[in-house]
Amino acid sequence: MADGEGPAPARGDSLLFLTDEQLRKGIEAMFFAYRGFTADPDLILSERGYGRAHHRAIHFIHRSQGTTVNNLMGILGVTKQSLNRVLRTLIEDGLVRNEVGKRDKRERHLYLTETGAELERALSDAQRARMRDAYRLAGPEAVSGFRRVLEAMMDPQMQSHYDALKEHTG
Repeated sequence: MADGEGPAPARGDSLLFLTDEQLRKGIEAMFFAYRGFTADPDLILSERGYGRAHHRAIHFIHRSQGTTVNNLMGILGVTKQSLNRVLRTLIEDGLVRNEVGKRDKRERHLYLTETGAELERALSDAQRARMRDAYRLAGPEAVSGFRRVLEAMMDPQMQSHYDALKEHTG
């Protein structure tokens, strides 16, 4: 102990002592990074009259073809009314198709059409390019650390959806 400050934190423990200013900088970085992460897809979506809700629906339908409307509601954390508004547009525009469940006729299963898959690919390609560049710049340790931080910030219900997606594709 030096000057009554207590023991020096062990390697990694210093992260437990982040100042409010350090946390504020992290929060601000997250806001600005999110703007960058969504900028290219927002442009692609706006050309078609869509917004981020459409993007999220397209993304998660693509990740789990055949997902039910109820499952998608849980993943997105939206009401049935809100999701139905988005799905109606995507279905009318030929990007998503829904099928009545084989076991339960009340269920609707969602699939991207070929046109929907093309839009998903354009949106994801833009985000993958930005993320790939950032990951290369930051390095492999930062990549795994960043993922751990994001996973630690997830609510338990969202963590279960995230885990299910990881299991779905490995």
